[in-house]
Amino acid sequence: MNAREPVAGFAIEAALEGGRWWCRPLPNTALTSLDAALTEVRKVAVEGAVLALLGVDDEFFVLIRPAPGGAELLLSDATAALDYDIAADVLDMLRVPTPDEDDDAVWPEGDLAIAADLGLPAEELAMIAGDEDLYPDEQLRMIAQRCGFGEQFDEALQRT
Repeated sequence: MNAREPVAGFAIEAALEGGRWWCRPLPNTALTSLDAALTEVRKVAVEGAVLALLGVDDEFFVLIRPAPGGAELLLSDATAALDYDIAADVLDMLRVPTPDEDDDAVWPEGDLAIAADLGLPAEELAMIAGDEDLYPDEQLRMIAQRCGFGEQFDEALQRT
């Protein structure tokens, strides 16, 4: 693929280490492609959970959770793949076809249970992802709060 255009938004990594959460901003290059995001997330070696939260251009979010042999993924709006490389990358990895140009519905694709073991049931994540009245930063803040790292997320977001 060609060099990718810079994308507005933010990328934050959350890690559970020794029973405590910490968060840090990731470079904005993590928003340009799924490979770039995965490279950044896989740099962290902790025994607990690691989760990347990407808010892209005030349009949608991506959750990435490294797993043996790949990653668990959630894209909040599958139709974003029509306009954003990283969203198209997520659908490619999930082996989900890109929506049609005339699709005007918004729906998530990926693993809605990505954070179920962290205190966020799939049904609740589906409600958060499907709320079109919220911006991605608001949705991700709700996810972070529900998983127990809301304060750390807010602090990291201020540093982006």
